[in-house]
Amino acid sequence: MEERIERQIDALVGRYPALGGCRGEIVDAYAELERCFAAGNKLLVAGNGGSCADAEHIVGELMKGFLLPRKCPAAFVGRLISIDPVRGKELAEKLQGGLPAIALHAHPGLNTAYLNDVENGGLLMYAQQVNGYGRPGDVFLGISTSGNSKNVMYAAVAAKAKGMKVLGLTGAAGGSLAKIADVAVKVPETETYKIQELHLPVYHALCLMLEERFFG
Repeated sequence: MEERIERQIDALVGRYPALGGCRGEIVDAYAELERCFAAGNKLLVAGNGGSCADAEHIVGELMKGFLLPRKCPAAFVGRLISIDPVRGKELAEKLQGGLPAIALHAHPGLNTAYLNDVENGGLLMYAQQVNGYGRPGDVFLGISTSGNSKNVMYAAVAAKAKGMKVLGLTGAAGGSLAKIADVAVKVPETETYKIQELHLPVYHALCLMLEERFFG
């Protein structure tokens, strides 16, 4: 294991000892995400309720600076300024590097249209977006405390069919999501709020490791 990864995992488990048993799965999930972004692919994330909020949180940490500055590459800066010296200079100073990630709940026009037009559309709308966005090499991250959220499971099946990798973030039981996922991080709690309390430090650690890898 690389020193930078081991350092972050050690820090995570030091703060949250209960996650010690998930250590290997967290490292494996990171490896899938690193491969995805290194190849120029993207992450699709979905959940419900608190897990929906977590999906948005993850995207926020990946698409802009988290702890490190993410300056634009010099070649991109040059192109910005050559196109528009004034606006380009401001863009070059203020734009931050991002890792491409999409939270699937955040498209109300599309989701409500699909829900309205398609029978059972409420359960299939995440899968519809996976079908539209997903490409081989992309990653789908499903967040479900039970591991059995129906709309997340439909999306996971669609992701597999598209040639994507599937990651699951669940509670101790794992449910159907853990069975279909390439990697499932099953945090050792059974009550919803306690599961969610452990999901946040897991995905923060993943985002920190990814930021260090691509922008450190």
